[in-house]
Amino acid sequence: MTRILYITANRLGDAVLATGILRHCLEHYPNPQFTVAAGPGPAPLFRALPGLERVVTIHKRRSRGMHWLKLWADVGMERWDVAIDMRRSAFVNLIRAGARMKLPKPSRDMHRVELIGGTVGREPSPPAPMLWTDTKAEQEANDLLQTDRPILAIGPTANWPGKIWPAERYAETIRALTEPGAAFADAAVAVLGGPGEEAQAAPVLAAAPDNQRIDLVGKAELVTLAACLKRARLYIGNDSGLMHMAAASGTPTLGLFGPSRHQWYRPWGPHADFVRTDLSYEDILNQPNWDHRTAGTQMDSLPVARVLDAAGALVARTEAGEAA
Repeated sequence: MTRILYITANRLGDAVLATGILRHCLEHYPNPQFTVAAGPGPAPLFRALPGLERVVTIHKRRSRGMHWLKLWADVGMERWDVAIDMRRSAFVNLIRAGARMKLPKPSRDMHRVELIGGTVGREPSPPAPMLWTDTKAEQEANDLLQTDRPILAIGPTANWPGKIWPAERYAETIRALTEPGAAFADAAVAVLGGPGEEAQAAPVLAAAPDNQRIDLVGKAELVTLAACLKRARLYIGNDSGLMHMAAASGTPTLGLFGPSRHQWYRPWGPHADFVRTDLSYEDILNQPNWDHRTAGTQMDSLPVARVLDAAGALVARTEAGEAA
């Protein structure tokens, strides 16, 4: 048995991108047994991880460093065969471990998955992100989806307004993809989001045809959402944790980018692609008096036609791959 302490990110997207390290451990260590330490957002994602012993939730404290003291109380007195830190903290240097691994320093031109792969020395062929589900999640997904139709999944939310493509453009995209004769004319349209994002998603959800609409906004745990995403034929969504979950699930995933670096955060995998705004990341940041804390959407220069073209090309490419 190999006891592994795995400390991962506080944000969902970063935690998903780092799951390839867990895949690597499953493939390279005898009988790995994991203790995962994660922020409250991504912590439920690891419920179905093979070899999971427990998940320790890291709640940030107002007093600087207090969350690390709490983590020490939870795991610091134990002996670990391997300790892996995806936060680049000093914590793994202070515990008893046979081997220690830490996320390398960021590189300006390197995708995060490639950077993360350097933790285990697998660069330039890094272990790809992966999500695990269980029987409970698969049954819950069946109950939520209740369809044998192809599924078009839409992720219209994000963690700040600047990254959110306007709802009316999502609505136009859904109408174009589901009109008679279109690629998803007979598909179910599943709209995804987290708790508290219902208002953001409402106008997009309303654009789906009544008899094809599936509301998955704030309705399920992350492992269940992963099981739902695995059944989707296409996912279209903003740069977000859900976008990375879709790609890690193997679903053809089209990410929409504006005020974030696609070079670092585009969806990863052979069934993934992205489109971005006419304005580059640098152009958006250099706008006069621009403040990401107060600015609205920065996605206005991404037209519907570009998204539809990219979605069609992605579906055609992945269908050709499945037929080969």
